[in-house]
Amino acid sequence: MSSQKMNKKTVKAVRGSIKDKNVKKPSSIGRSTAEKLVITKKSGAIKKGKIPKEYPFKQAEKKWSEYWVRKKIYEPDITKAKNPFYNLMMFPYPSAEGLHVGNMYAFTGSDIYGRFMRSQGYDVLEPIGLDGFGIHSENYAMKKGVHPMRQAKVAEKNFYKQLHMVGNGFSWDHHVETYDPEYYKWTQWLFRAMFENGLVYRKKAPVNWCPSCKTVLADEQVIAGKCERCDSEVSKKELEQWFFKITKYAPKLLKNIDKIDWSERVKIAQKNWIGRSEGALISFEMVGGGLSAPVKADVFTTRPDTLMGVTFVVVAPESATLIAVKDGITNWPEVEEYIWKAKNKPEAERMADDKDKTGVELKGVKAVNPANGMEVPVWVSDYVVSGYGTGVVMGVPAYDERDLAFAQAFGLSVIQAPLVPKEKIVKAVSGKMTTQYRLRDWLISRQRYWGPPIPLIYCEHCAEKVKAAKGKEKQKYSAGEIQNPGWSAVKEKDLPVMLPFVKNFKPAGTGDSPLSSVPSFYNTKCPKCGNKARRETDVSDTFLDSSWYFLRYPSVGNKKAAFDKKTTKKWLPVDMYLGGAEHSVLHLLYSRFVTMALKDMGYIDFDEPFTKFRAHGLIIRDGKKMSKSKGNVVNPDEYIKKFGADALRLHLMFIGPLEEGGDFRDAGMVGITRFLNRVWSFSTAYSGKGKTISSWMHKGIKKITEDIALLKYNTAIAELMVILNGFTEKPEEVTKKDLETFLILLSPFAPFMTEELWSIIGNKASIHKQAWPIFDKKALKQESFDLVVQVNGRMRATLKAKKGTTEAEALEMAKGDERVRNHIGSAEIRRVIFVENRIINIIV
Repeated sequence: MSSQKMNKKTVKAVRGSIKDKNVKKPSSIGRSTAEKLVITKKSGAIKKGKIPKEYPFKQAEKKWSEYWVRKKIYEPDITKAKNPFYNLMMFPYPSAEGLHVGNMYAFTGSDIYGRFMRSQGYDVLEPIGLDGFGIHSENYAMKKGVHPMRQAKVAEKNFYKQLHMVGNGFSWDHHVETYDPEYYKWTQWLFRAMFENGLVYRKKAPVNWCPSCKTVLADEQVIAGKCERCDSEVSKKELEQWFFKITKYAPKLLKNIDKIDWSERVKIAQKNWIGRSEGALISFEMVGGGLSAPVKADVFTTRPDTLMGVTFVVVAPESATLIAVKDGITNWPEVEEYIWKAKNKPEAERMADDKDKTGVELKGVKAVNPANGMEVPVWVSDYVVSGYGTGVVMGVPAYDERDLAFAQAFGLSVIQAPLVPKEKIVKAVSGKMTTQYRLRDWLISRQRYWGPPIPLIYCEHCAEKVKAAKGKEKQKYSAGEIQNPGWSAVKEKDLPVMLPFVKNFKPAGTGDSPLSSVPSFYNTKCPKCGNKARRETDVSDTFLDSSWYFLRYPSVGNKKAAFDKKTTKKWLPVDMYLGGAEHSVLHLLYSRFVTMALKDMGYIDFDEPFTKFRAHGLIIRDGKKMSKSKGNVVNPDEYIKKFGADALRLHLMFIGPLEEGGDFRDAGMVGITRFLNRVWSFSTAYSGKGKTISSWMHKGIKKITEDIALLKYNTAIAELMVILNGFTEKPEEVTKKDLETFLILLSPFAPFMTEELWSIIGNKASIHKQAWPIFDKKALKQESFDLVVQVNGRMRATLKAKKGTTEAEALEMAKGDERVRNHIGSAEIRRVIFVENRIINIIV
């Protein structure tokens, strides 16, 4: 009864496990089934009666979910825990339409790991909460004609009701909701800390604007030129906005990637997004008859060795260089029109490699190549953006594909100039070697209603004082106040800045927040001087809420701090974090940044939030991506109602490795249900004895243990099916310890059924408090194996054999099997191919 990988043999065993066939009952049944304890359908209470033929999942789920909460089975002692293990799934957004199968896939995958660690002696904290602020929730409320404050409570009630159904070992004593003032008070505290420490600034800049959501978006929220929330085309808009200085941490964010145990695809995505480039800053002079003096324009290049091959220079439409040389441009109206059109294009569209190159020459202006004094034409083109490098690039078409495409589009020359060592060329032109990053600062303000108000106040009186301050006078102000004259953070004692109930909460699309129409909110007094002042009316990005939530969970209820230092030191960083790869450069990057900043401020002693992170795969249905328009979305409620939570959990985990995802098919639900009913049938009929684990069980224990640790839940489930097949083939050899061991191995996947069966076979304590089985290495060495017997290359039988069986012994065993004899007949055995401990092939 050995465990196997998901090869053909194991697949065959699995299929056999889920087939609807008669199950052999243990011959050692002694007591009457009428004497066993079961759940009555009416009340869900435990009473004596006849055990149902099939697992009564509805009654079991109701009883045990209430029991777990009442007995605090999943509530670790935060202060006294000796072996803390913080197990967390990514913060869920409480869709008003309820829990979707993607949520349940992630929750189940994370929960299995948490249960696995708990049974190995760890005090597991698996908290839950709702990331309920933000555009998604607000847009849904508008669609339904309901105020977001009211809609949030409806969604919360529904979502938490569903979360109680899925069988997860949540720590319900540690839940948070981002829209609760007791939570966003500390989100505002975090914003305040960032401001006071000089990591927040305000500036007017071209920003991403979603015309549908009517708000700005961070670069990370624009996917292929579209809003990641509503899929609308994104344009550019000039607005004054607040930014977090995430770029200050670009080097550390990049360096630390090599030391964190995360899914490789996420690490690669972050490396690419941060985008480190080493190169040189080289100054070109812009000259022209209309210019009173040459204008210097710095160019950043990763290939200074190609400087001799420059045939043109291109300036980004947003570059200040254009204004500096405006007087020398003889076709300014044409240039100005192009600039206006380019600024309104999505950045992704502008930078796409397959896009046709466009541009306008700046007639009357030339750029002087500092390496050879050659004057080359200057162009404005939208394939250059101001956020990367300096916003001015040198065109070297002989050595760069994009430059070549531009040169070919406009008939510019291509010079195959010799390459010059970069050290030599830089020295000759007084260039400076430097490092640039693709990463840009985090645009943190939003012109919406449903979010935490930004805790900042503007005072004109203080603005003048800060600007005039020098020397010791300047020391009275924080770094944020000096960088942003007139702006001050709300005092900590005055937090939270409450989000008022605003009847007309819809965004106007003017660039102003709905709160800007509420004088009672924005009229206030300056926290520094007491004069009349104006409160900031923008709210913060919803990703700020989720950038620190993991810090709050262990300290829920603490009214003096966002997170208790002693508690945080004990439980953080998160030991195991599971979530979607789509958040690689959003939530995951922001959380790393915030954690690093808080460490530098002295609030925590670690600089990475998640010790281990694994990205789960994507669930499709019947070979297609799920969508409402296709009508193929899986509603977990329907499947739980029809098949039970355990069946849905097992099916989701069985369709493929957790990190890869899989194809959800209804037929699989039927098969898994049959497997569970076979477990139920065997376990409830069993009345054997025996306090030791049979030797053949140990290989299965080893495989399941290793597979769960690697998140290969599908093969762990397959092995459970193999073990069950072994039970039903020779029930008289199954000890009670074997059955108990099997139920413990199954318990992370099917927590309700195993808890019920554990009770039925006579155990009082919860199965989810039992120790994980440990395999015996000696037993593994003594184990038998499945000898595959082939006749002329075709498998005819599988026989149990001891490891080390010789060829002669294997041949005798094969000839003794009727199935093999039928295929050999009277033919002469011409040859035997034998692979020790695996296969014998008889050639006749």
